[in-house]
Amino acid sequence: MSRPPESQGEPITDKRQLVEYLASAVKPKSDWRIGTEHEKFAYDLKSLRPLPYEGETGIRAILEGMLRFGWEPIREGDKIIALSMDKCAITLEPGGQFELSGAPLETLHQTCSEVHQHLAQVKEVCGEIGAGMMGLGFNPKWRREDIPWMPKGRYKIMRDYMPKKGSLGLDMMLRTCTIQTNLDFLSEADMVQKFRVSLALQPVATALFASSPFTEGKPNGFQSFRSHIWTDTDPDRCGVLPFVFEDGMGFERYVDYLLDVPMYFVYRDGQYIDVAGQSFRDFMEGRLPGLPGQIPGMGDWTDHMTTSFPEVRLKRYLEMRGADGGPWRRICALPAFWVGLLYDDTAQNAAWDLVKDWTLEDHQTLRDSVPRLGLRTPFRGGTVRDLALECLKIARAGLRARAFRDSMGDDETHFLDTLVAIAQGDRTQSDEMLEAYEGRWGGSVDPVFREYAY
Repeated sequence: MSRPPESQGEPITDKRQLVEYLASAVKPKSDWRIGTEHEKFAYDLKSLRPLPYEGETGIRAILEGMLRFGWEPIREGDKIIALSMDKCAITLEPGGQFELSGAPLETLHQTCSEVHQHLAQVKEVCGEIGAGMMGLGFNPKWRREDIPWMPKGRYKIMRDYMPKKGSLGLDMMLRTCTIQTNLDFLSEADMVQKFRVSLALQPVATALFASSPFTEGKPNGFQSFRSHIWTDTDPDRCGVLPFVFEDGMGFERYVDYLLDVPMYFVYRDGQYIDVAGQSFRDFMEGRLPGLPGQIPGMGDWTDHMTTSFPEVRLKRYLEMRGADGGPWRRICALPAFWVGLLYDDTAQNAAWDLVKDWTLEDHQTLRDSVPRLGLRTPFRGGTVRDLALECLKIARAGLRARAFRDSMGDDETHFLDTLVAIAQGDRTQSDEMLEAYEGRWGGSVDPVFREYAY
């Protein structure tokens, strides 16, 4: 999620403030919540082209149409670039990907209800203007140059900087969609273990949710091309984080990492100021070349925190970032996977036992191989599919132990069913689409826009 900060906040004069900002996020279990974010590709139903911002069939028209449901507009200049309501937000990714950042909710039943309500609203508005939306990991048909840029100042700065650091950063911005889960932690030690478990197992989520096998209308040789894209986006802010698994990992160590991530921008007086490649450490000392003599506020820090892109990201919660976008049932399945593994002590310890002896080479092997091979990736005498089945077994036990039931008396375990079917059948959404492409789709990806639409 990205939108202008509401205020600059208190001045930052010492690193300790940044550490305390993270440390103050610890919560008792009774206050733990589940946040779910999901991005969708928006397209014209007739041409299948990505939507521009302006026009009768455009992103702005969708945002304006959503106002009827009680959403409040957030503007950058004279343009609506986001919506807010209660603790939810709708934001735009650079290529018009339409994202819901859901409210922090107590149960997966509430999460799934939120997803269903959101998609019903989107479908109503899109149906009126001839637009559609779908969830995949990577745009299956259109080239970079076919995709309109959204009118957000931060994206202009990132657009100019990305090609200096990697060859696929603009593809990440314009042509990818993800599902993300945000989870809380009890203490610094609990954060560290959750971080280690989720970072180690992120490739399992990537394999289970793989849905990006096409590039510009043809198979690309990957199960999750979206995941591969992050390997050549920006080495300063992506990749495996070895220090997470080292002694001394904690809030301060993560702050040190973020301080070493080069900046993109600073937001002042309604404008994004380009400071790409400059140092937040210099900013804290009033020596930022782009803003000489100024020091940052906490709003600048929270903005900067959004510009690192590891597979797991620490803010005032942990973000699980390894999954491709997908159909609505898989939107509900991602938080179920991670909540099952990490919100029950027995399950979390079992998950830690699964990964605690992995080497850095093991982590890197999975990160490098899973985007192409998915569940079939060889690992320690077995495959990632074997890991996935074990993780799902642990997650199911974790959800059962939570014992949150809906009005029909069902607990949260059924939200895992779609993932269990994928793992047991060794058949991902990418496999389904590739089989259809070679068969009944007759070598065309156009049916994707119909069969996988919300």
